[in-house]
Amino acid sequence: MTFRASVLTLYPDMFPGPLGHSMAGRALEEGKWALDVTNIRDFATDKHKTVDDTPAGGGAGMVLRCDVVASALDAVSYGTRPVLAMTPRGKPLTQARVRELAAGPGAVILCGRFEGFDERLFEARNIEEVSIGDYILSGGEMAALVLLDACIRLQDGVMGAASSGEEESFEEGLLEYPHYTRPVEWEGRTIPEVLRSGDHAKIAEWRKSRAIDDTRARRPDLWEAHGEHPDQSPSAARRKKKRD
Repeated sequence: MTFRASVLTLYPDMFPGPLGHSMAGRALEEGKWALDVTNIRDFATDKHKTVDDTPAGGGAGMVLRCDVVASALDAVSYGTRPVLAMTPRGKPLTQARVRELAAGPGAVILCGRFEGFDERLFEARNIEEVSIGDYILSGGEMAALVLLDACIRLQDGVMGAASSGEEESFEEGLLEYPHYTRPVEWEGRTIPEVLRSGDHAKIAEWRKSRAIDDTRARRPDLWEAHGEHPDQSPSAARRKKKRD
């Protein structure tokens, strides 16, 4: 089964964009994932190819018309693939959801513009609204690229080492531990001794400890969701032992 992405956008030239390079680009060429792009404007019915209109009730900006977007969506053969709309009003994207999507047949992705979509589109079609963060972009295209990159890298044979994605940030509900490489000393800063010790058990303990401590310090929301008490971290246990 090949992961297939169908993107609906007003700017089809933005795809594959950065996904045509590096690992994702090679995987696309090798057929490890597939992409097709639909221009929503092709489904406008007037001579001016109008895809938006003023907000009902007044206000700034323009709103994407439900009839035009629905026509574009209905023209896509998506089978069992979920339909996702990239919008800041959506549910935050998580690594767990990425893994679910990556394990499936692909996704159909709607890229919003202007003030967003006419709400009736979501009432009339089975569409999952997705947000990649609490900030505003000019359109859903960049968000779609982010989502696709997260899914593509998990496809079989895309990453160089199959295990390289298993210990990364968010995979276990924690931030990833910090990394180091040569030179051993740089501007008076040295790679931690434990990482040079060759003791794999101690290295694993250090990495787990740093992942816990960094998550607790930098992302208390993740730490709380992780459900682990701070005193359960290896470094906290050592500090308690010293106090005792």
